[in-house]
Amino acid sequence: MTGATLVLMALVALTAVACGGEEPDTAPDRVVFMAGFKAQANLPFVAAYVAQEKGYFETQGLDVEIRHASSGEHLKLLLSGDVDITTAAATSVLKRRSDPEIPVVAFVLFGQRGQQAYVALSDSGMSTPDDWEGKTFGYKTSIPPDYLAVLKSSGVDRSRITEVNAGFDPRILTEGRVDVLAVFNSNEPDTIRRLGFEVTSWEPEDFGVPNLGLTYIATEQTVGERGDLVQRFLKATLKGVEFALANVEETLDIVLEYAPGADRDHQRFMLETELADARSDLTGQNGIGWMTDGQWMALYDYLLEFDALPNSFDYKEAFTDSFLSGVYDEGELSWP
Repeated sequence: MTGATLVLMALVALTAVACGGEEPDTAPDRVVFMAGFKAQANLPFVAAYVAQEKGYFETQGLDVEIRHASSGEHLKLLLSGDVDITTAAATSVLKRRSDPEIPVVAFVLFGQRGQQAYVALSDSGMSTPDDWEGKTFGYKTSIPPDYLAVLKSSGVDRSRITEVNAGFDPRILTEGRVDVLAVFNSNEPDTIRRLGFEVTSWEPEDFGVPNLGLTYIATEQTVGERGDLVQRFLKATLKGVEFALANVEETLDIVLEYAPGADRDHQRFMLETELADARSDLTGQNGIGWMTDGQWMALYDYLLEFDALPNSFDYKEAFTDSFLSGVYDEGELSWP
């Protein structure tokens, strides 16, 4: 074998390696994401659906398994390490940090407004919270602190309102068993309208209540030890939101792949409501998902005021904006 032949063989081998012919591609990093409820058009869920179906996770070198909670098990699985990232309302994040000091961290804020609103049937004649006096108020699970804040802001006498645990079926309002009902704003007002009833709605933010919506959360350990993975996941899902903003109908096609049989118009109502609630002056300046210390401090302070947190703690431990800053500093998303 001549020297020239040996050189040629070496060049061929180097070319094969450079082209990936003999070196396997680096395996993608596996991530388990669990949405905190059934498949539907909540924006944090949609962000993951779109990122999966449009290849944004793959582009970030991630192999993401998307799951859905069936009975609120997502937090338990997050803490056990079986789930890497899940969803939680900002209020829930603070409550978990307060007692029993569960080490979860929010790293993006999808809901610039909270999920909850209060509704009455339009033909009830009620127009302000003052009209709630003498009426029956239905809540889910426990008295919402933002309800108490609305009463205080409006000067309403709480002792003149009958408060009952109404569960999760909005027909309790249409059947006249309560007069005012706490609802999930992106879902139940539309459900009630579909039952043939129009509603009057009050949102806590309109009364100066510093409410916030859904977030993505991970454990302190994941944030500290796998920060690069968290940032890549966030980049892919924010790109999913970017797509949803520009392509509502195609996004709904994707949602229905995960929620077959769901009513498309109802999913559209949910998606459009949550896209609207994700936008504010703050996100217009900095980008969707942005959050500030001031927002979290205001939420923390009002939850303390209305005894919604068992113990005081350093609220700054409950969130980090470092991954948002990293994603937007790369300049690949189209906003702000």
